Amino acid sequence: MAENAAAAAPHPLKIIAGADSFGAELKDALVSHLRSLNIDVEDLGTSDYYSIGDEVGRRVSSSDSSKTTTRGLVACGTGVGVAIFANKNPGVFATTCLTPADALNTRSINNCNVLAVSGMSTSKESAVEILDTWLKTPFKAPCPASGFKPWEEKMSCFFDKSMTEMPLIGKNDKLDGDSSSSTCSICCLVKNRELNPVEMIPGGSMKIIRESPTSAIVRFKAGSVEPAHHYTFGHDLVVLQGKKSVWNLTKGERFDLTVGDYLFTPAGDVHRVKYYEETEFFIKWDGRWDMFFDEDLETAKKAVEKETA
Repeated sequence: MAENAAAAAPHPLKIIAGADSFGAELKDALVSHLRSLNIDVEDLGTSDYYSIGDEVGRRVSSSDSSKTTTRGLVACGTGVGVAIFANKNPGVFATTCLTPADALNTRSINNCNVLAVSGMSTSKESAVEILDTWLKTPFKAPCPASGFKPWEEKMSCFFDKSMTEMPLIGKNDKLDGDSSSSTCSICCLVKNRELNPVEMIPGGSMKIIRESPTSAIVRFKAGSVEPAHHYTFGHDLVVLQGKKSVWNLTKGERFDLTVGDYLFTPAGDVHRVKYYEETEFFIKWDGRWDMFFDEDLETAKKAVEKETA
């Protein structure tokens, strides 16, 4: 059915593709698949995930919809970072899809026009299935979220209304010259919502976005310290605001992170963290979130003081 995707579009379909080094191989495989379907693809190649995500998003956002239906395909290690920065462009609805069901839901509900995939978590075969589902699924189609039944009239009207209102959010901010408002979809999930304190670590608060695999927005006050700890599952994070240092004690490495930086920590690696400014980041575990401490807070503070002296 994906073979007819370009013909089914109201205008000729064009895909703008790009990836970082962690997603390049998967992106190349998907670009080859798209071209085998005779779909026009502009491959922007490989760059930092935030640069390539923004560039693909910018081109989709500024495309002339009266002549061509332009969508985007982005890939990085998790598929999260590229989606964050693609979504900074008005009218872009980028979604990280790890399963065909994700693709089916987001095309049906969000009219997703930028597909983000994970080079570290998704095989080429699974990615092709996700891509084909994304290509062939029309807006408001029956999907897992609707129980595979047509949407009720009330929901259908809501979706139609959202398609006229959502693209204006970032566009209006730019026209008004208001640079303080973010069009980032991850940031919007937590904006004006209360984060719950992390009782185990003073100064920390967290908002769970998804339960399993767990993803969350986490915020720490300036000066906060996370004692050495480890998780059952590996995790990826992207810094949205602030500045922090992470000491991977298992590997003897230090990472100094600021806005836009990405870090993957393998399962079981013991690490300690220091926050220099109020810091906010998006984090995704490979499974359910848990936390095991390997030292107390006072020991951690002394160790950090020695490292940063």
